[in-house]
Formats: sequence, C-alpha cells, structure tokens
Amino acid sequence: MLLLALDTSTPAVTAGIASLDATSGAVDVLAEQVTVDARAHGELLTPQLTEAARMAGIKLRELDAVVCGAGPGPFTGLRVGMVTAAALGHGLGLPAYPVCGLDAIAAEATGEPLLVVTDARRREVYWARYDAKGVRVAGPAVSAPLDVPVADAVRVAGHGAQVYPDAFDLPVVAPSYPTPCGLVRVAAAAIAAGAEPEPLTPQYLRRPDAQEPGERKRVRQ
Repeated sequence: MLLLALDTSTPAVTAGIASLDATSGAVDVLAEQVTVDARAHGELLTPQLTEAARMAGIKLRELDAVVCGAGPGPFTGLRVGMVTAAALGHGLGLPAYPVCGLDAIAAEATGEPLLVVTDARRREVYWARYDAKGVRVAGPAVSAPLDVPVADAVRVAGHGAQVYPDAFDLPVVAPSYPTPCGLVRVAAAAIAAGAEPEPLTPQYLRRPDAQEPGERKRVRQ
C-alpha cells in the first residue's frame, strides 16, 4: 500500500511517501521532504508533498490513503496540514487518517517509558507519556514545562525538550518532530484493516491566539 504522510503540527513542515505491508505492518519510507520553518507551512507543504511523490516515482492518484498529524499544535500551522489532507482525500477519493503527532514521535522511540514534549509557544509545551511498548498512558495535554508530570519516564523525545532543556532532566532521544515513518506506524493497523478513519479533527488543546473583536467601548465626552 502506498501512503502519503503529512504533518504541520510543529515547526517542521513534513511530507513523505511510504509503503505499508498490510500483512506484516512493515513501513518503508520511499521519500520525504522536511523543512523546519514555523512560518512557512502554507507555502512549503504542497511543493514538498509533490516533490516527495516525484522522488518516490509515483503519481498521487496511485496512493491508497493519506495519513495526517492532527496535533496537538498551534492553530495556524496545524490547520494547513489538516486542510491539505482533507482536500487530497476528497479530490482523490482516498481515506485520510488523523493521528496524534506525539504518538508519531513515540512510535519511533519505543523500548523504555518515554515522555514526549513539543513546543506549544506561550512558554508551554504539549506533552504525553508512554510505556515501554509505546502505549500512551497520559496526555495529550498542555502545561508549563516545569508542571509536566515526568512520573516513571526515563527518556524524553520531541523538540520541546530542546527548547526547555532545564525543565526535563532526562536523556533526550530522537525524533524531535513527527516523521512520515512514525505517522504511518500509528495508523498502520487501521489502514491495513480498511477501517473507517476518525474525523479529521485537529487537537488544539487551547483557544487560538486570534480572538473575535468585542463590542467597541463607548467613549464618554
């Protein structure tokens, strides 16, 4: 099965083409394009997914499904990936599977209890904890770095640990951002089974920065 994996929930703009063996669950990344630029999700995502398909030697119409990171992440960047996944799924007649970006990071760092943290801005992080098998046991949630409950985690992954190194006194392991391989691994069982995707609902965990303007205050004379 050929899959397109997208993620814009972090400063990394990620697009990749992967093959999935529906029997064994093995994932092979055929091509990927990743640029770390928190201000360029909208400009870079479509050119990167097009280039990834070219590098893999396939046409988008040959895809079997789309996998998209659903956050948690900041509003502006996250919606770029979600809208793109929805548009491609609709236009190509493909199922689009949303996955938690923190789960995608954890999927490549299994083996010991793990804490995953990504930068949420406003001096906060998005976080989740996982057991040695990569099963999420807490989160996702958003907190100040020093308020994140480390519990029995013995390692930390995600770029939030690099942004706030003093808050996480644990060995830092890769990856820093959701990867095409990790995204596909999280959705692999559902894709292989032909399961109906969950709705493409972004995980913001808090209100967007932009607010609707309120009623103007009257100026007394």
